[in-house]
Amino acid sequence: MSKELLSALTVLEEEKGIKKEVIIDAIEAALVSAYKRHYNQAQNVEVEFDSKKGNITVYAVKEVVEEVFDSRLEVSLQDALEINKAYEVGDSIRFEVTPKDFGRIAAQTAKQVIMQRVREAERSIVYDQYIQYENEIVSGEVERHDNRYIYVNLGKVEAVLAKIDQIPGESFNPHDRIKVYITKVENAAKGPQVFVSRSHPDLLKRLFEQEVPEIYDGTVEIVSIAREAGDRAKVAVRSNNPDIDAVGTCVGPKGQRVQTIVNELKGENMDIVEWNEDPAKYIANALNPAEVVNVVFNPENDHACTVVVPDHQLSLAIGKKGQNARLAAKLTTFKIDIKSESDMVNSSEEKEVSETNK
Repeated sequence: MSKELLSALTVLEEEKGIKKEVIIDAIEAALVSAYKRHYNQAQNVEVEFDSKKGNITVYAVKEVVEEVFDSRLEVSLQDALEINKAYEVGDSIRFEVTPKDFGRIAAQTAKQVIMQRVREAERSIVYDQYIQYENEIVSGEVERHDNRYIYVNLGKVEAVLAKIDQIPGESFNPHDRIKVYITKVENAAKGPQVFVSRSHPDLLKRLFEQEVPEIYDGTVEIVSIAREAGDRAKVAVRSNNPDIDAVGTCVGPKGQRVQTIVNELKGENMDIVEWNEDPAKYIANALNPAEVVNVVFNPENDHACTVVVPDHQLSLAIGKKGQNARLAAKLTTFKIDIKSESDMVNSSEEKEVSETNK
């Protein structure tokens, strides 16, 4: 057993990176518990593992006392002096108490400890591998699904894609290859747990980084993203190089770059708008494709404004079920109230009449 155990420890250290000392400490602690459990001995037991020969020895540790009250825990000074004249009251002496049949128990216990340590090491390796991909995009293969999750094989771990992180209306079959965004990696008791998303706004950011080299190298910067996954998204970009058009760069020749992202997201509509340090221009850009006549800021609220659009563009500016206005507000962080030119004129006239009557 000793040779096999030493060989196993060497292999674990070389292949799994688990140091011998760590496993030996764990084996010794486990053998103490095993000894107490099988032989119903006192709590003063120590187990020593010879890392060179592989031998395992059990010792009972007893305290030197003047008068012995419990022979399992104590040894008289007189008996101690017969062993070594240097002993004094209060010293501890180790007596070997290794049972003849302890080898079988030791082998079984050591095997259990090693298996546990291997599992822990493998979990740690997987956790360390995937924690570095947290907040990044990865490719995986759909394995199966149930009422709660779609399970995606990322290689060494099975990630979970919850309902809330799925794109509405999107469905997958086993073996489908998909791109997912890793939102969280947990080192759970049963092993690393990886949570992924298809609806997270940063998935869109990572897709643009993959498709647009200028975004990846920082020449073009994504300032903000507003997304209603599976339906529509707005992405505000700016160029850090005056010679490069941020919007055109993201759209790509004949729209190829943005179309690749749209295809990956199963047809999600994409509005690429130019960020501007002038809030009025930025808000007007965010309401694309609607034309904006004027942006009037609320003097009582720094992040509220009224946007004036041509009468025939009112429904376009608001969008279906208010989506265009909602996304623009989220993109710019402004509370946006949209009015047609006619409504704005009427409101002004009503205000003038009201003030005249006063």
